[in-house]
Parts: sequence; C-alpha cells; structure tokens
Amino acid sequence: MLSNGTVEEISSARSAATPSAEGKERSAPLRSYPLYIAGKDIEGDGWVYTVSGRSLLEDVFTSVTLKRTLERDPDADAAHHPYVVGRCAVANDAALDLASEAAAAAAPAWAEVPLERRMLLGTRFREELLRRQDEFLDMLIAEAHPSKLARWEHSSLLEIFSEESLGWYRQQMHTEFEHHGRRLIVRRRPDGVVAFNPPQNAPLPSAALGVLCLMAGNAVVMRAPRSIALSTMWLMRDVVAPILDELGAPPGVLNAVCGNPKQTLDRWLASPLINDIFYIGGSEEGLRFEQQCVARGKKPILELAGNDTVVVWSDADLPLAAEAITEAFYGSGQICMVPNCVLVHPAVADELLAHVKEQVKQIRPGYPEEEGVLLSPVRRSERFFRLLDQALDRGGELVTGGRRTEVDGTPSDTGVFLQPTVVKVNGLARAREFDLVREETFFPLIPVVVAEPAVDDELLDRFIDFTNSNPYGLRNSLWARSDAVIDTFVRRVTNGGLLKINDSHLGCVPYLPTHGGTGLTGGAFGEANYPILRTSHLQGVSIARGVSPYEAVFGA
Repeated sequence: MLSNGTVEEISSARSAATPSAEGKERSAPLRSYPLYIAGKDIEGDGWVYTVSGRSLLEDVFTSVTLKRTLERDPDADAAHHPYVVGRCAVANDAALDLASEAAAAAAPAWAEVPLERRMLLGTRFREELLRRQDEFLDMLIAEAHPSKLARWEHSSLLEIFSEESLGWYRQQMHTEFEHHGRRLIVRRRPDGVVAFNPPQNAPLPSAALGVLCLMAGNAVVMRAPRSIALSTMWLMRDVVAPILDELGAPPGVLNAVCGNPKQTLDRWLASPLINDIFYIGGSEEGLRFEQQCVARGKKPILELAGNDTVVVWSDADLPLAAEAITEAFYGSGQICMVPNCVLVHPAVADELLAHVKEQVKQIRPGYPEEEGVLLSPVRRSERFFRLLDQALDRGGELVTGGRRTEVDGTPSDTGVFLQPTVVKVNGLARAREFDLVREETFFPLIPVVVAEPAVDDELLDRFIDFTNSNPYGLRNSLWARSDAVIDTFVRRVTNGGLLKINDSHLGCVPYLPTHGGTGLTGGAFGEANYPILRTSHLQGVSIARGVSPYEAVFGA
C-alpha cells in the first residue's frame, strides 16, 4: 500500500522524538527465507530485511538505517531487534536463470496432470487462507497495510478462490460436446512457464494470483519485490509449496526468488524458457514492457494503472453512493481498483458532496494494527500538491482535505499522511484538462465533476461518452435507480474489465474478475483478467470413431 521515499524525505517529515528500541527484544522469531528453486531452499547473494510498518511511523530514521546496515553487513545479527520482522535472500543472475530452467523442466509433467487434480490446488489454497487467516493478516500489517484493509484483501482472495469461482474456472478450462459420432472438446492448455512480477504496493494478494496460473498447468517463477519481499516469500514457500507437494507436483513447478526488478525482467525477456510474463505496475513502464515482450515472442499479461469513473445519476441513493466514493481513500488511494473520478448529475451534486464530506470523517490515519485505520503513509507527496494546486488554479473548488496530517490525525506541514481530499470540478466539457481527472493520481485525492445542466437524454449520452473515452479501462460503476438508465449504461459502456451497478466499486464477488481491463490498464491485449485463462490458450479436439474422412469432408 505504500509508495517509497528516501530516508531523508521521510526523516524531514517527522521529528525523531519517539522512544528508542534499544533494550527491547523481538516478541516472535525472525522469519528467514532463502531462494526457493526446484523444490529446494538455496542461498542467495545477501539479504534484504523487512522492518515493521509501525516502526517506520514510530522512528523512521532508526528503522531505515537499521535496514540498510543489516543489508550491508552479511554477518549482522538481527534476530532480536524488535523492528525487524524478516529477511529474504537476494537472487543473482545465475539463480534467476536456474529458476527459469527448473520451471521449464517441470512444466511438461505438470501440464499432463489432470485438470481435476490441478483444480484441487485452488480448493486447498482457500482452506489454507481460512486456516492461516491471522498469519496472513499479520504479514500484511507488518508490511504497513492497515488491518481493516488487510481483512478486505483476505476476503477478496476468498472470493477469487470460492467454490463458485473455482467451478466457473473449471467450466471454462474444459467443455465437451457430442456431435454426429464425435466427441468434441474445447479446452485450454497451459502456456508453459509464467514469470510473475507482483507490485510493491500489494505484493502478497497479487502474488496469490500466481496460484491460478499454476492451476492452469503452468510452472511459475515468482519474483518477490526487492523492496518488500517478505509476504510474497512467505506465501509461496510456506503456503503454496506444501500444497503442491501434497498434490505430487514435480519440483520446479513453483520457484520464488527475490530480485532487483530491472535485472529480473531483463533475464526473463532474454530467456527462451519463459513463455508469459505477468507484469503489474505503472502504465508508462508497462506499455513499454509489453512491446519488449512481443518483440521477444512472449505473451505480456498486464495489470497497470486504473483511473476509474463513478457515475452518480439524479435518482441515485446518495448516502450509499457517497460510501462507494470514499473507497477512493482506502490505503490512501494507493490501490489501483479504487475510484479515481466522480461524474455527477448537476441536480444532486451539492447533496452528494455533502454526503461525501460527512463520510470522509470516518477515514483516518493511524498505526497499521489499529482498528478502523484506512489511510496509509504517503512517502512522496510532491505530486499530490502539484495536482491539487493545478486544479485550484484552474477553477476547481476544494471541498475537504488538502493537507498533510500526523499519525493521530492532527493537520501538520510535516506529517507522512495526507488528508482525504475532494475537489469539485465544474463542467464536463473541459474536465480532462485537469490532470487529476485525466490521470491516475495514486493519492487520497478525488475530483467530483459536475456536468453542465442539460436534458437527461443528452446528459446520459455525454456521461456514457465520457466513460467510454477514458484511456484507462479497469473498473466503472454507476449509481442509479432507473431501469432505463441502468439498461442503457450496461448496453453501451464498452470500456473496462468490470462494471458495477449500485455496489461497492472496490469489492469483489464470485465469478467476476477482480482485475483486468483495456487501454492504459491492460495494454493492447487487455481484457478482464482471469489469470487461469490469460496464461492458457484455447485448443479444439475432435475424437471420432467409425467416421469416414471422405464423408466428413464432402458429405454422404
């Protein structure tokens, strides 16, 4: 959930007047993860350390200095320091290549395992998510995810791996028909080796999507982000790998390494053993990476930025719509699937803004383990203020927020949190001249665009055109009671991988995709992202008995 900043930036935002950790000891064993390649734990080229999210708020200078000191000294002992929660080995080029080789060697045998057995991986993974819920939440909280958001991330994975969703995946992967003495099969076959690059803002829940790639019959090489590797390595090594062993998967079906992003991606692009690269990151970098993948003959599977629109019609349930809009501030807006822009009917704009302003009072900062906290620290906030200043200079109106704040919610010029901020933008015609409307901000900052008055038929056309013309295409949502408006929206909106009507914009439900989209979100091959489908390809099979080939071609 966190963006990164330098020690100097963070230190200048807070004084060091916090209790020292000297004399205190860890309350739990230090987690330590070597590289995991071909079913074995392998030494790496040094270690990266994870310090707790709370320590970064209590004493950022000590925490970050400690992390850097430990990573520079291979003989350092961090086992008893209360700020350190774990460490992960770092892969060099040789280890990265070894992981690709192990995956390529294991992929054919795993692809031959019957689909029904591979699908058991999803069932067992869900069972482990439930059994180890507290451990899952602890891992996220240690990496600075507010506990309330960590529970949402956990519940979202339970939907992705629900019985309903697993049944739908199974249906899509293999369907059979009988036709004139033939057994016809439409099935999906694994692509081979999938290299997976989760993002640093939410590595654990993103890495969990790799389980779906495994269910498709692929071997997987998972890169734990070097800056925040612990939860990914825990999930792969302690949760997924033992289930694969239970199912008799060959060693090398799953490999987990922590590595520098450029170094790892370059090795994957150069390797003839990698078939697909699952890339989660920013749009600008991701679209360049897509071109490199295509040039190297690899399938790019992109999860990039989102700039989602929430449309509020004149007959909407405004209190509930306001609840959905304030999802924009969860995790300080550093979640790609939150709302990024509101388009509201002019007849209800003022009332909606009043509801939103009231709802914002429930969105507060705090330490990640505190109940009810929804804001995360924002380490680099310069762009937030540039976007806000530009909007206000161009006639936008500040509805609420606009300042830094301390961990206790006190407004401050040096706080590492940002207040939930709402800006009113008057007029739809020039709305995309505002950068905070046109671009994903990744901050707790949302514009509410109030359309010019017009007859409803004209407004509906303009609202749909605005939604469809968004260069991003992750999620869209509509709040309206009118069946005619809802039906028109459903029929005509073509942009995006998901459309929610009168529902949580952020929430996940069975069957429907949680990720995926078009344009700047999914690239040239963007669509709703079901990883089990995106990392496999269709194949048709006809099995005939006693059929004349001549008659099959020319008829009886």
